[in-house]
Amino acid sequence: MKAALEAIEKKAFEELEQSTDLKALDAVRVKYLGKKGELTAILKQMGKLSAEERPVIGQLANQIRAQIEEKLEESKTNLESKLLDERLKTETLDVTLPGNKQVIGKKHPITTVLDEIKEIFIGMGFEIAQGPEVELDYYNFEALNIPKDHPARDTQDTFYINDNVVLRTQTSPVQIHAMENKKPPIRIIAPGRVYRSDALDATHSPLFHQMEGLVVDKNITMSDLKGTLEVFVKRLYGEDSVVRFRPHHFPFTEPSAELDVMCFNCHGEGCRLCKGEGWIEILGCGMVHPKVLANCGIDPEEYSGFAFGMGVERVVMRRYNIDDLRMFYENDVRFLNQF
Repeated sequence: MKAALEAIEKKAFEELEQSTDLKALDAVRVKYLGKKGELTAILKQMGKLSAEERPVIGQLANQIRAQIEEKLEESKTNLESKLLDERLKTETLDVTLPGNKQVIGKKHPITTVLDEIKEIFIGMGFEIAQGPEVELDYYNFEALNIPKDHPARDTQDTFYINDNVVLRTQTSPVQIHAMENKKPPIRIIAPGRVYRSDALDATHSPLFHQMEGLVVDKNITMSDLKGTLEVFVKRLYGEDSVVRFRPHHFPFTEPSAELDVMCFNCHGEGCRLCKGEGWIEILGCGMVHPKVLANCGIDPEEYSGFAFGMGVERVVMRRYNIDDLRMFYENDVRFLNQF
């Protein structure tokens, strides 16, 4: 048995020397050290030995196993090092070659114009206010003088989560939060996303962006409102921009008006974009209704204010001469690369 063990050791070492890849090394390991390997088979015969021979043969078998394992590990290390050297030679990298040009993203046109609008109003002393997109019915309607039985609710096309929670149809609720939590003077703008169940066409979308503005202080008049918005339009579109104010009705302002800008596409003659009118309505505005002030704990006898709200997409369309709102959301790179 001693001679057989020494023969196994010799054969194993010879085969390990001849192995040229990791697969061959593993085959040698299994052949001699595996559960059905030659060394294991010899050890199973130790029961036939005498009590004096067993410790001697057992010690020799463990010594040979350890030597084979050590040689196996040494061969594996050498082979891996050799394979790595060969791989590095075949995968040589020329560090002098130019790298791949990375495409750098840009701001979306809506974001670009919204940032411009913010800067214009910040320059006039306004602060930016934020509010939740999932809003209570009270803040979206009732606090704005639109009770549950008000006919204006029929025209809002609201997404209801339940009877008391909605996806906000306007950013006006931010004004209510501001008036509840801050004493006059107040001068804020509130940009953000809003939701209405509108059919998608060239000028409407179920998701779009609005920006509300609010000023509350003593002795605020309609002249302050008109002057503020005229400055805004001319700074955004240019000093040659033509605007007009039309009487209108909103439940939360009195008196109310809509601000139109002469159509950039037809210059007042009438076209598909302006629906033949020659003008594009970009925002609604008016003096804050005394009842809205009172709902927020502000004395309408002492304070007055004006508010306005605009659809940002329509402002962007006017800014870049775009005639279809849907282009903003189709993610067509050919369109977006122009900005």
